[in-house]
Amino acid sequence: MTVANEPRIVGLRVGRRRDLSVAASPRPPVSWLVEAPAAWEATRAELRIDGGTTVAARPYGILEDWPFAPLRAGAAHRLEARVIGVDGTASAWSEPCEIRAGFSSGTWAAPFLHLAGPRRTAQPFLARREFSVADTVVAAELQVATHGVHHARLNGVEVDDAVLSPGWTAYQHRLPLHLTDVTALVRAGATNTLAVEVAGGWYTEAYGFGETAERFYGDQPAVAPLLRLRHRDGHVEEIRPDDRWRLSGDGELVSSGIYAGDEIDLRRRPHGWEAAGFDDAAWETPALSEPGRQPEVIDAEPVRRIRPLPVAATPESDDPECVLLDFGQNLVGRVRFRVSGPAGTRVVLRHAEVLEGGRLSTRPLRAAAATDTFVLDGAADTVCEPRFTFHGFRYVEVTGYPGELDPADFTAVVLHTDLRRTGWFSCSDERLTRLHENIVWSFAGNALALPTDCPQRDERLGWTGDAQVFAPTAASLFDADAFFASWLEDVAAEQRARGGRVPTVVPQTLGRLGETMAAGWGDAVTVIPTVLHERFGDQRVLERMTDAMRAWVDAVADAAGPERLWERGFQYGDWLDPTSARPDKAKTDPGLIATAYFARSARLTADALARSDDASAAGRYAALAAEVRDAFVASYVTPRGRLASDAPTAYALALEFDLLPVSLRSAAAERLAFLLRAGGYRMATGFLGTPLVLDALLSNGQEWAAERLLLQTMCPSWLYPLSQGATTMWERWDAVRPDGSLHPSGMTSLNHYALGSVGDVLHRRVGGLACAEPGWAQVRIQPWFVSALEHADVAHDTPRGRASVSWERDADIRGQIRVRAQVPHGVTAIVDLGDRAPFPVGAGTHTWDATTPVRTLAPIGVDSDLALIADTPDACAVVSRSIAGHSPEMAAEFDAYIRWVPGSRLRDELAAVSAPDALVTCIDGALAALTH
Repeated sequence: MTVANEPRIVGLRVGRRRDLSVAASPRPPVSWLVEAPAAWEATRAELRIDGGTTVAARPYGILEDWPFAPLRAGAAHRLEARVIGVDGTASAWSEPCEIRAGFSSGTWAAPFLHLAGPRRTAQPFLARREFSVADTVVAAELQVATHGVHHARLNGVEVDDAVLSPGWTAYQHRLPLHLTDVTALVRAGATNTLAVEVAGGWYTEAYGFGETAERFYGDQPAVAPLLRLRHRDGHVEEIRPDDRWRLSGDGELVSSGIYAGDEIDLRRRPHGWEAAGFDDAAWETPALSEPGRQPEVIDAEPVRRIRPLPVAATPESDDPECVLLDFGQNLVGRVRFRVSGPAGTRVVLRHAEVLEGGRLSTRPLRAAAATDTFVLDGAADTVCEPRFTFHGFRYVEVTGYPGELDPADFTAVVLHTDLRRTGWFSCSDERLTRLHENIVWSFAGNALALPTDCPQRDERLGWTGDAQVFAPTAASLFDADAFFASWLEDVAAEQRARGGRVPTVVPQTLGRLGETMAAGWGDAVTVIPTVLHERFGDQRVLERMTDAMRAWVDAVADAAGPERLWERGFQYGDWLDPTSARPDKAKTDPGLIATAYFARSARLTADALARSDDASAAGRYAALAAEVRDAFVASYVTPRGRLASDAPTAYALALEFDLLPVSLRSAAAERLAFLLRAGGYRMATGFLGTPLVLDALLSNGQEWAAERLLLQTMCPSWLYPLSQGATTMWERWDAVRPDGSLHPSGMTSLNHYALGSVGDVLHRRVGGLACAEPGWAQVRIQPWFVSALEHADVAHDTPRGRASVSWERDADIRGQIRVRAQVPHGVTAIVDLGDRAPFPVGAGTHTWDATTPVRTLAPIGVDSDLALIADTPDACAVVSRSIAGHSPEMAAEFDAYIRWVPGSRLRDELAAVSAPDALVTCIDGALAALTH
């Protein structure tokens, strides 16, 4: 960020979304940034609407309350702002923010258009309407509600660049309304044509697994387009859905499905149907139906085409009839390609994340066909791209392509909700930098209309547990406030329909499976609003969700009973604990996990109520949190700090959720480190333990254990997937086995962000940049000087401006480190470099020198203590790889039973698996080389 020589306001906007200033309500929040010299101090801001009324505001605008009279539906205004200093100086007025009030007044009365006699389930259709526009029209807005997804054109021109509009919400509770300013596309004084292509999308998709899959919302798509034309004299004319529209089910889109893909027959294209003068006499009069509920504007960015990716390679295929394309990156989107060929030629594209034996591996897709089919019409240089689907893939199999395929004619089009990137991290270890980018790719791909678990198989659902554990990392990477705030509206709506119980997926389309009341999943309703308040200063969403937070905690209290222990009913627990053969049978007792989350959510609810000035209710929930904490200690904690479930996740939860007496924290952290070392510092946590384990170590004096865990390369670990070519995060730690084979389970996704929750630790700990007060009013600069790293860099566009921290070791004196930081205007920072007491600094650029202890490594060999070997970087991996090189079966046996604990020699453990002398000697030499 360039610091201004003079104070100024930039980034003025209304609402939460960043791409447009569309007011989704009569009183939208207002935000802006102040850029000024570090020494200049702001005292207030002033806002001015339409060059007239001026009001005072706080100087730093983070989702501030609307200060003017409520907006009227459809109104347009110009908003400006300036900032005033304590010395009385004022900045210039900002660039005006053009506001459009994008909400409806009164009751939505536009009916839905749909085919009167569809010939098949989920049949796509085309809808068109010609109309005359007077030359007095000065503005036009298109409002579209859809049971499904749509793509609109006005006079043959796309109305906007959104795709899969209007996205997916819990339709039975919240029907989205997509708004577009189409003033520039209207032809005043002429005949105009509004054309809409409609498919079922999420509305007609079948949800569930195998034979249990069924449609949840409806069998057929429908659309309600309403064009509002504002005339010079102020009156509004509406082009509404009625019997003057004409529909056709015989367009080029033959079929479409989120899971299945699109089938497009270009020979069926009705040329000219989007323009005036097209003969639609053979088209049918639409059936009309009432909307059933009031559509509402969604205050979040839409899905867009984000970027193109070229083909990276063309792997050899064992099928001469197909060509394989490798885009070099597991991504979410679809493929656009150019082709020429005879009419009737069928070009088929199948998608997958991985290859097996020279072919696409479609087994992980389960029932999702993930196939796009194009039937050519004989035209030359035709550009083909699916309309209403998306896939999770890296590889594409092309069959039926006419002539020789040129990879340059194929492009992957990346799709996701158009979130603004706000966080960056890099360091001297390229593996950690790549891990971070894998995390970015996974969240971006699964941030498609709502936060999903995976983008490729017959699922792609809003699992609440995944979103809960990943929300802090999402907030470190993207401006995700609008995205999550919108989804929380669906969470609250689904919860209200269940008397306080939060389903495990939102929107809830999974029948009984989705109705499970599970700890760590339902707690999304308390955790995510808290994250949005802390990271984005979003007090409004916290206040709006307080009732939902209370309802969830009350429901859990009923389930737990007077003992305050939530031990009844099914729990997902520490899902996909790698030490367990079954995903739901983790080593940590599910009752311990559920009770820990019960205590945390009660505390978060009390804190939210306190911020809302409801002291009485805050006191009740604080007392409840204390009761649950006491019950947790009495039932699960021994007097010496051991937990009833002697597993890493149990200790991580107890430490990070502050459930232990201060006197026992050190013992619990030591035990956590002991257990991790005993496992060779391989991951031993699932979805709920993984986000917490590094913080639990680092906050309690176990930095070396944290470093060994973070930099582990053996399976399971954060870095292991990189050795298998991973470009996104995996659902399972061993989704691809060390021998290159896919995990045999039917639940294997190579793009799942939950285990990427370590991304927030990379920013806060390794980079050393953390939010210390809501909205980044204060930052904490506290780098973790990982001994194996030479440097690290982190930057974040906070709601108050760009903040950054970088640190680098002295090339000659390893214990000397230079730290640099940028603190935004109006922000204070607390700096903790470890070698002195923490100290405050103000805005500006800062540089400090720090000293850190240098760890020396003792020589090791096969006669060394097992704990000493485990504490040596890469030693466990060297032993395992050496044994595997001799015998994979012996390595599997050794890795399964070895416990790297003090008091035993490696030579004795090797003898237990009958390792030959030559192998022992080889391992001894390899270990000795690590510390030379």
